[in-house]
Amino acid sequence: MNPDRMDAMIKSANDAYEAIRTLNHATLTATVPAPVAYALLGSLRQLEHAVARLATQLSSGLRRSLTEYDVYDDTRDPAQSVAMAAAALAETATHADRTAECAAAAQLAITWQGFRLDKEDDR
Repeated sequence: MNPDRMDAMIKSANDAYEAIRTLNHATLTATVPAPVAYALLGSLRQLEHAVARLATQLSSGLRRSLTEYDVYDDTRDPAQSVAMAAAALAETATHADRTAECAAAAQLAITWQGFRLDKEDDR
């Protein structure tokens, strides 16, 4: 993999973090009506499935790196480090998929909820 592609992947991860951070700030004290929460939860569900896939692909990529690069590790056998990381990434994928399921359940719970901008408006 060339250095530009490596940098682009790191930048994409940072951009994803910043997008979530922006949403954290936006919702900190906001009143969020159900239709908005519904849309956010749908995107969160998709995001979590993507995180699970990324964790699985990172694990595979780490394993491949052992044969494609001259890998070293100052504390243990590189294969052992990769195996440890792969186990943690498998757990990450499991939890991300579970988080997606929880977001879907929250989304389902508010599916039919709406709101009126003016509380006095009974139309």
